[in-house]
Amino acid sequence: MSDRPNGLRPVVEAMPFSRIGQVAMTGLGDPDIIPLWFGESDRPTPRFICDAAAAALAAGHTFYTFKRGIPELRQAIARYLTGLYAKPVAAERVIVTSSGMSGIMFMAQALIEPGDNMVILSPVWPNINDAVTVLGGEARAVALDPTAAGGWRLEPERLMAACDAKTRAIFVNSPGNPTGWTMRHDEQQVLLAFARRRGLWLVADEVYARIVYGGARAAPSLIDLAEPEDRVVVINSFSKAWAMTGWRLGWLVAPKPIQDVADKIVEFNTSGAPTFLQHAAVTAITEGEGFVAEMVERCRRGRDLVVAGLQRFPRVRVAAPDGAFYAFARIDGLEDSLAFAKEALARVKVGLAPGVAFGLGGEGHVRLCFASAPERLAAALDRLAPLLR
Repeated sequence: MSDRPNGLRPVVEAMPFSRIGQVAMTGLGDPDIIPLWFGESDRPTPRFICDAAAAALAAGHTFYTFKRGIPELRQAIARYLTGLYAKPVAAERVIVTSSGMSGIMFMAQALIEPGDNMVILSPVWPNINDAVTVLGGEARAVALDPTAAGGWRLEPERLMAACDAKTRAIFVNSPGNPTGWTMRHDEQQVLLAFARRRGLWLVADEVYARIVYGGARAAPSLIDLAEPEDRVVVINSFSKAWAMTGWRLGWLVAPKPIQDVADKIVEFNTSGAPTFLQHAAVTAITEGEGFVAEMVERCRRGRDLVVAGLQRFPRVRVAAPDGAFYAFARIDGLEDSLAFAKEALARVKVGLAPGVAFGLGGEGHVRLCFASAPERLAAALDRLAPLLR
């Protein structure tokens, strides 16, 4: 066991601790800090959803249940998606997961063996890279191109050129964390056609699908384009649009091969999401459209305030994102975003996420979550001014 002094897998021991966590863990609990490092709103889960969870507890919904999710929730999600997108979604295609991250790990476990690779569009929330790495696969990053104005664009040809004989899937997050970049239908169509030709899986993280600006109810989705038999899986979550980050509930829309192994993968991970939370999620998705609209408007106001505030500084490049709720700002001359985020925490007590945490294309940036009250965001910008001038 000389190659394993502690008896642990070397790949696990070598994995770095989250760089966002390296910043946040030193400041959590300090009431003087304005925490904009995590991807969540400052609004608590609305009362009507909490009341539904309490009622489900009181009704005794505390036992094991269907591993893919209670039928009521799967049917509610299917109806919701059918009303949101151009193509109908059948309930048998829906798999309830214990968070969006659980859905990402589910797909990595279903597809990746040691030596395989997944091609991942970057900058991206780092957990997908770690999910592939911990299984012995290669997380193969392909960067979006930054624009002069601080935005982002995709070159599909470069993404496709990164695929080889060991590629099992392409992973795309749209609207994107941290960039807010949102994939157009024509770009999705190109990737879908390529995946069909090559027999690849196309995994789409669409947890920010409802957090979009410009009047649409949702961002362009592969659900609009893919056939039920396509090797396409769409991952979603209750965390963002319904302010349920701490509830840890999500879902997949998947074809039959994934449905056929769903019970097994859920069994050895979580054995299923908590039953009473699933009953509350039915209420969220069937009665929550008003709250979702309020959340989007709150984020739109936050976006406009933060982007305008950051653009005052000549060394900052940031564009108003099309979706999600982050400003991903490029700072001229910044070479160590982790050190900058730590300095912002220590000197001015603002919690930021360092761009280096998001992989290829992220260094030189910082991420700021603007899903908060305007007065909190304005105070954060005032505090950051000495560091950005």
